[in-house]
Amino acid sequence: MANPTSGTKDFGRSFTEKAKDVAQQVGDKTKEAASTVGDMVSSAAATAGKTADKWTSATGSGIKNLGDTIEEKGPHGGALGSATHAVASTLQEGGKYLEKEGLSGMMEDVTGVVRRNPMPAMLVAIGLGYLIGRTLGSS
Repeated sequence: MANPTSGTKDFGRSFTEKAKDVAQQVGDKTKEAASTVGDMVSSAAATAGKTADKWTSATGSGIKNLGDTIEEKGPHGGALGSATHAVASTLQEGGKYLEKEGLSGMMEDVTGVVRRNPMPAMLVAIGLGYLIGRTLGSS
């Protein structure tokens, strides 16, 4: 006579193996979905970064043009002419920088400054945090 627990054990093993297979398939599908979502987020971030760079570049162009206009239409002689030239030159150079580097270039430059000067950068960050906290706290 056949052992009745033998069939139960076989059924149990079969059920366990099938459960493991299903769990493996679910895990694989989850990994695929996560990878797809990760790719989509990465693509969206890249697109947003490019858009921000374009806006920054356009802003830089506008600032540079403002500097050109001030240089062209402002006084050219005396102390006021020197001040006008200095302001126009600063705007032109700043605009060129924004136009050329964009937001990503600015972030790289800021990162480089912080790495080269960590203590002053930390002090500036603490000071800005304090000022922002005071401003928001007084509202």
